[in-house]
Amino acid sequence: MTQYQSDLLRLLNDRGYIHQLTDEAGLDALASRSVIPGYIGFDATADSLHVGNLVSIMLLRRLQQAGHKPIVVMGGGTTKVGDPSGKDEVRKLLDNEGIEANIASIRTCFERFLTFGDGPTDAILVNNADWLDSLEYIPFLRDVGRHFTINRMLTFDSVKLRLDREQPLTFLEFNYMILQAYDFLELSRLHACKLQLGGSDQWGNIVNGIELGRRIDGAELFGLTTPLITKADGSKMGKSVDGAIWLNADRLSAYDYWQFWRNTDDRDVGKFMRLFTDIDLDEIKRLETLEGSEINDAKKVLADAATTLAHGEAAATNAAQTAQQTFEQGNAGGDLPTLEVADDTISILNALVDIGFCASKGEAKRMVSGGGARINDAQIKDAGTQISLADGEIKISAGKKKHGIIQRAS
Repeated sequence: MTQYQSDLLRLLNDRGYIHQLTDEAGLDALASRSVIPGYIGFDATADSLHVGNLVSIMLLRRLQQAGHKPIVVMGGGTTKVGDPSGKDEVRKLLDNEGIEANIASIRTCFERFLTFGDGPTDAILVNNADWLDSLEYIPFLRDVGRHFTINRMLTFDSVKLRLDREQPLTFLEFNYMILQAYDFLELSRLHACKLQLGGSDQWGNIVNGIELGRRIDGAELFGLTTPLITKADGSKMGKSVDGAIWLNADRLSAYDYWQFWRNTDDRDVGKFMRLFTDIDLDEIKRLETLEGSEINDAKKVLADAATTLAHGEAAATNAAQTAQQTFEQGNAGGDLPTLEVADDTISILNALVDIGFCASKGEAKRMVSGGGARINDAQIKDAGTQISLADGEIKISAGKKKHGIIQRAS
């Protein structure tokens, strides 16, 4: 095992973040003697990030914890192009207004994980539209584009994936890797940024930026990528059967976020604690050795810690209390999703759809016929069932993990 001298690489190594480094010894030495500004880019394709982005957010948090400076780069410019990495089809392009709204919403997420300010290790947030929007096409091609060969660009996984599957790759998207490399050059100039971090799928783009900075400015730049984060069952981290696990509470409640972590596979508990919480490493070693029913206690610790980071301590406490009331005491916890109904009755199918447990009445009907729907813990097998609200609020359940409240609108 590599013995790192810097607090930064020791921290990242001990918690399982390091997959590839462009210059291991050089970065280790630099991190030992000076504050390193490092960045990760995030395109503003939605108004919230999700758990699939969380390892990148935690990387910036670790950077700051080790005494270095995180730079959050919002892709106000690159979002207009679309990153082809990991995609089989062209992304839907957003207008400037939509991109700006998404950036404003996403910023609130980073403020929960990072300390922003004017200090040497305080995080900053920048928008690459500030320099990309002002580029002139011909001068950019002449000064920057000449450093990229089509031969090499065709070897990138993001390009090969589309071509191998005979999916269209637009000329617009083909330019994305050049623009991302140019980001690193500009950040080096504007903020003395020395390090780009990212997922393993960004390795080629990171190397491009390092080489561009060296060729044009003679800059010494570094890159670090994380391994692909997967669950024990082999599925990609960040997805569930219900879709993305959003980080903003207006997209996914703190309770549902807590439940996502509570339902972690036994085999993933230790890994996820290292990556996604600040729990002490010695405590993690103790918790991940628990077996049988005791592993559920470790999962609750994981859920509490992860939810506290994303939503705050109060929200995590409320979510844990709601889960205890719902699952252990058989009551309806107060933090469950609530559906208010204007009438005295509502059909079971409409209830399942309106509260968000099913995407359509067809899916709701299948849920009922499969025995997964319950009202006040009683199984409902008739898809024509009408729920009466005359007796006050009603507990509705879909499967073992989704629970909510239906009540008459006041």
